[in-house]
Amino acid sequence: QVQLVESGGGSVQAGGSLRLSCAASGYTFSRACMGWFRQAPGKGREGVATIYTGGDSTYYADSVKGRFTISQDNSKNTLYLQMNNLKPEDTAMYYCAAFVFPYSRSWCNLVISHYKSWGQGTQVTVSS
Repeated sequence: QVQLVESGGGSVQAGGSLRLSCAASGYTFSRACMGWFRQAPGKGREGVATIYTGGDSTYYADSVKGRFTISQDNSKNTLYLQMNNLKPEDTAMYYCAAFVFPYSRSWCNLVISHYKSWGQGTQVTVSS
């Protein structure tokens, strides 16, 4: 059974940084699409950053390119999202998601429907 547990959210001022973590279990961590998605109040869920854990394939939303970095530690079965230069519009609930044994790494993009397993989310609030 796939389990994803996020941590690291919090409240920061604009320009600040946070690092989110997602501890994964129940599947082969190194053969999956994993990603971070977010949902702001009154808005739909959107892709932020995704990665193929078996190699160097990453995808970023245009709104976070140059500010956010997705990474992984296969020895700890953990996914990270380093968020720098945070803006008030980054305020949202952030979710970790996984697509286990994808058909190919090209499936590890920002398409939400590809991801079948989800964590409970961690709140990020950025004040101006």
